[in-house]
Formats: sequence, C-alpha cells, structure tokens
Amino acid sequence: MPSHGRAPGDDRPAFDQRQFRDALAQFATGVTIVCTRAPNKRYVGFTANSFNSVSLDPPLILWTIACRSGSLGAFEAAERYAVNVLSSEQTDLARRFSHPHADRFAGVAHRLGWSDAPLIDGCVAWLECRHHARHTAGDHVVFVGEVVTVERARGHALIFHQGRFTSTASPPDLKSG
Repeated sequence: MPSHGRAPGDDRPAFDQRQFRDALAQFATGVTIVCTRAPNKRYVGFTANSFNSVSLDPPLILWTIACRSGSLGAFEAAERYAVNVLSSEQTDLARRFSHPHADRFAGVAHRLGWSDAPLIDGCVAWLECRHHARHTAGDHVVFVGEVVTVERARGHALIFHQGRFTSTASPPDLKSG
C-alpha cells in the first residue's frame, strides 16, 4: 500500500490509505442516493456520502463518484440529476444502492420530478440539479450541480460515521472529561 503525505526530503510522517480512511471515518456525513436517467433511458443511482453544499447564490452542491464506477458514464452524459437525502429508516436502500444490483430501482417507490430522475419516497429531502461543473480529482470525479428544485420532509436523516450507519435521532454517546 503506498504511503501518502510526503514528498522526497519531507520529514513529516507518512500515512497509508487505511490511516487516511480511519481519520475520515471520524467525520459524520449524511447519506444520499444520486440518480439520473442514462442515455439508454434506464435509471441509474448510487449511494453517496460525499455530498456537500458549495454556494447559496447561486445554489450549488457537490458530490463525487469513483472513476471506476459503472454509473460514471451516465452521469457524465446527464444534464440533470436528483439527490435524495435518505431518512434514518432507509439503511436498506443505502446498502442496496452501494452494491451491484441487476435493477436497483425494482420495487423502490419513487416519482419523477423536474430532473426526470427518481425522487425516492420516504427521504427527508430531495434536490434536483442542473449540471454546473465536473472535475477529475484523484480516483474520483467531482460533480457540481446547480439546485433547481428542492423539497424537504419531516424525519431524521441517515448518517454514516465510523464505518456504520446511524441517525440524527440518536446522537453519539459523548463523554465529558
């Protein structure tokens, strides 16, 4: 496994990919399913916790997808897509959309919105976006979307922290010292 974080002659300690991943796991993230319609007219979607706001004016968000993902081509061709912010009751969907599946949308209740992409029932928020920018960064592609429509529902969001799913309804046990 390659060491990262040092250039030749740099005396800072090196770290490996596992140490990097373990450090990132300390940062809790929301869990989303990003969806679009592929050029073959089928829907594609995947679980992403690399989602963040970028700007309020204009309203911009970002998310990433691995360069090796089979869904990358569909998103590169898409002018519109939807970001579904999962509720704490949608752990099974998060897992389903994070692994290969013959038809990830089979039996998944959803509707289509402005983006012509699935808006999954039971989520706590939906953002429909127009493509704004795309950048290759390491082994991922960063997509920046301009938010065109947004909806919010009641409920608790699903979050990912320390390698497992949890919820905003159950805050971590913090010990004061």
